[in-house]
Amino acid sequence: MNVDAIVLDVDGVLVDVENSYRRAIIETLDHVYGDTIDRDGIQQFKNAGGFNNDWELTDAAALYVLGCREGLELSLAQFTDAIAATGGGLAAARTVLGEELTPADRERVFATWDTDRIRAVFQQLYLGSDRYREIEDAEPDIDAPGYVHDEPILIEDATIEALTDRFPVGVLTGRPAAEAEIALDRAGLDAPDDHRFTMDDWAGGKPDPDALCTLAERFDADAVAFVGDMLDDIQTAVNAANADARTYYGIGVLTGGLSGDRGRDLYDEAGATAVLDSVNDLPALLS
Repeated sequence: MNVDAIVLDVDGVLVDVENSYRRAIIETLDHVYGDTIDRDGIQQFKNAGGFNNDWELTDAAALYVLGCREGLELSLAQFTDAIAATGGGLAAARTVLGEELTPADRERVFATWDTDRIRAVFQQLYLGSDRYREIEDAEPDIDAPGYVHDEPILIEDATIEALTDRFPVGVLTGRPAAEAEIALDRAGLDAPDDHRFTMDDWAGGKPDPDALCTLAERFDADAVAFVGDMLDDIQTAVNAANADARTYYGIGVLTGGLSGDRGRDLYDEAGATAVLDSVNDLPALLS
């Protein structure tokens, strides 16, 4: 595979977020509503598309939990399948819920659905009290050490060296800028500001291709490999290829939510150019 530039996702590629972001989703719902979903359920939302933003995934999962209290009869698999069929993301979750509940039941759900509180609890659990004060400029009401400390590094120093010696390397992530900086520092990847896109830098979010196309333009690259751990990452590369004359390769890794033969099959169906066991296999693919 001949490329001129590499773009990397952060979660599931550079760092493992199984016990940080995903744990925060589960425990935020339990803290706010006394009920939650499991890790398989999180992946079902991810596979439905449009949930690169974990705050929005938590909001959608809260809708499901609250909907079940008001008589929603769909299983979580049926709910997320319906979201996928409606276009994916939080807007689709709201639409599906609205179609499945009576107006009175729907009104009770939305009256209890407190997205501001969900976000505040999520950030306190993920960042911990000290970083929450610093990053969110707010006083925490939960004493939490922060799951951000529980993110094992996935990318090896030798991989970073092998990639940065040969290619310009950019970052495209759904994390807020401050949280992306934490992960990049821990992973040891130095990406200048103009070589990275975070949640704070573009409104579209994955699988919107604008950020990836902009990075390709900044690198003056004819062919770009984008490495991610979700189907939305692959779709971002596919959308970029459809929107731009450059060549884009979507490469999936099996160190995030997708794993095993099932993960490979889903990546293939989404149009992945290659599927790797981890990002550390990337240099050999590009040799």
